[in-house]
Amino acid sequence: MAMNLGVPEDLDPPLEKLATEENTSKTALLSEGAELLMQRHARRREFSEGLDFVMTHDP
Repeated sequence: MAMNLGVPEDLDPPLEKLATEENTSKTALLSEGAELLMQRHARRREFSEGLDFVMTHDP
C-alpha cells in the first residue's frame, strides 16, 4: 500500500544524510524504523504478558 508521509523539516536533513551514508532511500530508512518500532512494542507486550503469567502462577 502506498502512502505519502510528511517528514518534519528538522528531521529531513539528517534523514537525507543517513540515507546517503547507508546508500539507501529515506523511504527504506523510515520503513526499517517502523519495523524496529513494531518489534520493540511486540517484545514489550510479550515481556508484560510473561510477567503477568508469572505473577499469577508463582506462589
